[in-house]
Amino acid sequence: MSLLCPNAFLSPLAIDEAVTRALAEDLGRAGDVTSIATIPEGTRGSAVMKAREAGVIAGLAVAEAVFRKLDPSVEITGHLRDGAAVQAKTVLMSISGDARALLSAERTALNFVGHLSGIASATAEFVRLVAHTKARVCCTRKTTPGLRALQKYAVRCGGGFNHRFGLDDAILIKDNHIAVAGGVRAVLERAKAAAGHLVKIEIEVDTLEQLKTVLEVGLADAVLLDNMSPATMKQAVAVVAGRLVIEASGGITHESAAAIAESGVDYLSSGAITHSSANLDVGLDIEI
Repeated sequence: MSLLCPNAFLSPLAIDEAVTRALAEDLGRAGDVTSIATIPEGTRGSAVMKAREAGVIAGLAVAEAVFRKLDPSVEITGHLRDGAAVQAKTVLMSISGDARALLSAERTALNFVGHLSGIASATAEFVRLVAHTKARVCCTRKTTPGLRALQKYAVRCGGGFNHRFGLDDAILIKDNHIAVAGGVRAVLERAKAAAGHLVKIEIEVDTLEQLKTVLEVGLADAVLLDNMSPATMKQAVAVVAGRLVIEASGGITHESAAAIAESGVDYLSSGAITHSSANLDVGLDIEI
């Protein structure tokens, strides 16, 4: 059974790159000297991975890759898939293989599952809080360097959606672009002239006046309302009147999400989902 979330793709290349880098960081130059010194070669062992608190799980496929990297013959049984909501003490995975490999892989595997499950759980809470509205919850590019693909996958496991994966897959004009380019009209005209026919153009605005200029120019596909109050966002929604996709951004938290979504915006993007989510407590119990 695949351990990946059924509604979210994660490249095996991204998994392998992250796992290889993490294990190299942990095993260093001499390997797991503790396990080598204390566990006889060839010893077999079994373990179960459990959630120690309630949440939404992500990263099981990454954990599987960690164990297989150190013991290609390891036997793994997944009891559920990424994206599953679990209670405390739920068994996530059973592992059987070389005992040294299990012990050497333990922390790296748990780090991935705990971190990614924390993101999935935080996303799921955002989604729950805005479920009575049409708004979708998105992440941002505020990700841990080297882990973006995995973190954005975890967002999807939690029921959220992804914004840009990088600077190369959409045009997002920020306030500094506007300042350097010489204003809203100039920056939009240049962006439209350079954009391919499949490339969307989104522009950030701080005020209703800027928004009205964007609408007058008429070259944007979406507008990002940056750090506006819910009341001002509601006015912006009325001004746009369905002509643009509207995204709200800027310090959005679980506490403010519902009021922002109720303004009528289409998307809420939150950097906190990836840069500030608490680790979900997951443990590995060895059974020899």
